[in-house]
Amino acid sequence: MAFDYDLYVIGGGSGGVRAARMAAATGARVALAEESRMGGTCVIRGCVPKKLMVFASSFRELPAQARAYGWDIPEGHFDWQAFRTRLNGELDRLEGVYRRLLDSSGVEIHDARARLIGPHEVALADGRRFSAKHILIATGGRPERPDLPGAGHGLVSDDVFNFERLPERILIVGGGFIACEMACILQGLGVRVTQFYRGAQILRGFDEEARGLIAEAIRARGINLRLGTDIAAIGPKGSFADGMDVPAAEMQLGLGRATIGAGPFTVQSTTGELCDVDQVLFATGRRPNTEGLGLEELGVGIGRRGEILVDDYSQTAVPSVYAIGDVTNRVNLTPVAIREGMAFVQTVFHGQPTPVDHDLIPAAVFTQPELGAVGLTEEAAREQGPIEVYAASFRPMRSAFAGGDGRVLMKLIVCSDTRRVLGCHIVAPEAGEMIQLAAIAVKMGATKEDFDRTCAVHPTMAEELVTMRNPVRKF
Repeated sequence: MAFDYDLYVIGGGSGGVRAARMAAATGARVALAEESRMGGTCVIRGCVPKKLMVFASSFRELPAQARAYGWDIPEGHFDWQAFRTRLNGELDRLEGVYRRLLDSSGVEIHDARARLIGPHEVALADGRRFSAKHILIATGGRPERPDLPGAGHGLVSDDVFNFERLPERILIVGGGFIACEMACILQGLGVRVTQFYRGAQILRGFDEEARGLIAEAIRARGINLRLGTDIAAIGPKGSFADGMDVPAAEMQLGLGRATIGAGPFTVQSTTGELCDVDQVLFATGRRPNTEGLGLEELGVGIGRRGEILVDDYSQTAVPSVYAIGDVTNRVNLTPVAIREGMAFVQTVFHGQPTPVDHDLIPAAVFTQPELGAVGLTEEAAREQGPIEVYAASFRPMRSAFAGGDGRVLMKLIVCSDTRRVLGCHIVAPEAGEMIQLAAIAVKMGATKEDFDRTCAVHPTMAEELVTMRNPVRKF
């Protein structure tokens, strides 16, 4: 059978774009469909704009710190409109880069929503149909709102980048990456932030000691972090007074959704407390974008969370259909989606079956200070066998000189038998930069003695990783 394309990619995020370009480099005929902006969540409404907001928010503390070092610098004022204009210009530039990369690689771009109508056929929203030997789904994920009264009023992470003006008061609901990062960002930009998390500690899945230090730092910044607390309902300001309920229409998820800046609202917590805020931001999870793609009709397996079920080679139950990235809900990180796309091309277009390697993936949480981690947490390592824990917590020189009380953490988890470093956890400014380099050593199987043999760079925070001689705990 003659096909229009050798590969048809649905989704123009980082993973889909990388796979399309690499496949085209083999001489394959490739097309890519994207219904929204090219670049996907990471470039347009995720990692990139978020990190730029992290940079913007971090300048709030610099004037005071600079004055402690002898500089005569006034407090200054943050101009959201000026920043937002510059941010949108940068996102436009990056989207153009993605489009040029695809074009120069010979990938045909279809700016339309696509769905599968056969194991080798896709249909676009504009009525066009194309056939392909292989179809790759890389449609990513989206933030979701919880099912509770008035939830339609709440914002999600996508909305933050579209604020016409910053709210004075915001409630952030959640305790993961996005919730904690957004809490620090918005507080740094001058917003009064309250954060609800229903669990006992934020950043579930990370090392307990590191999580605790981040929670302390969040509170020290002035963020009202409320653990063991969730949101019960949202209504217009004054709702719930004298027992008044949210109007019936508001009880239905998605109805009466407020436009950005349409607060204020009254929020009722699960502890029965009421608080008034200008906006509510839900950072309570993301869901794979699989609805309306025609997958189940074809026999493509779908999991409990709506994720596409794939094997170690990203292949679905339909042999011609593959999926990578957040839509598979394996490890939802941009670099992982890119590597999955590269492994797919090696497998399908180079004839070299390449399973995806999800072992020892480093991660960074861009709170202030940042959290960087790779490998096992102390808690997980204890369950696998005898370990030694090396840790150092101290006030870093730069902020301590200026009178700051914040602490950093350098932590290594070591197998007592093999001496291999099983995990590395860093809480510090620029921890993301540090953990990238530490991850190389951990991935290579470095031992504690390998770390010890490495000469320290002094004076730095990271030198503690190679100067800790005695364990603080053994299990």
